[in-house]
Amino acid sequence: MNGASREALGAARERFDALTDNTSVDAATLADELAAVTALLDREVSLRRVLTDPAQPGEAKAELAGRLLAGQVGGEVVDLVSGMVRSRWSRSRDLVDATEELAASADLVAAQRAGALDDVEDELFRFGRIVSSSTELRSALTDRVATTSAKTALVRELLGGRANPVTERLVGRLVAQPRGRSLEAGLEALSRLAAARRDRLVVVVTSAVPLSDRQKQRLGAALATLYGHQVHLNLDVDPAVLGGIEVRVGDEIIDGTIADRLDEAARRMAG
Repeated sequence: MNGASREALGAARERFDALTDNTSVDAATLADELAAVTALLDREVSLRRVLTDPAQPGEAKAELAGRLLAGQVGGEVVDLVSGMVRSRWSRSRDLVDATEELAASADLVAAQRAGALDDVEDELFRFGRIVSSSTELRSALTDRVATTSAKTALVRELLGGRANPVTERLVGRLVAQPRGRSLEAGLEALSRLAAARRDRLVVVVTSAVPLSDRQKQRLGAALATLYGHQVHLNLDVDPAVLGGIEVRVGDEIIDGTIADRLDEAARRMAG
């Protein structure tokens, strides 16, 4: 997002954080209700255009949102969404993206309260790796012909009892409402959002063999110093790298693998 939408999202996050700082608020219920609002706004294009129309007074849009949502979701969600539509958005779709982010954040708050946020981060990462490595599974979870209930049932079969319930809810929601994204991109976005709950960078580390605890600690400390943030290491093992490690932070790649150096040597010889 940029411009007005970025400012509106920032304000929405502040209101959300103020709300969820109150531990009496049921974060899981908040997540479900925000997800329902996301689905409504994604489905009703004309409605979201009205709610983001810059020509309409903010208070009038807030009143409309309140009337539509009253009795359908709790007062906390009505207040959150009303506050969001008072803001100015660059694109109507940005409002849907923001509501979806808050829904996922509410589930992550539930995990954080239960002391399970690290587990959810790791499970999202591992599930993303499984999806990337299995064409058959990816096809089953993204099949446009298959019903939503069939795909969410598959998620339950894969994760039920094996992963944290928050992970299962997040993945199930992503499969049910991909909203034009690839499954891998959606999982990566959720992983970044989980890391942001603790102001940490997600770092993907690929090595030929598993790193020792000492190596993980030293690498984490070095990267935290380099980037000025706590980091969360997602560890992946790939024998193809031969040796060394590859570190990826967002779009930045620090490649120190033997395979990369061999490729470079081959390019120089060919040149």
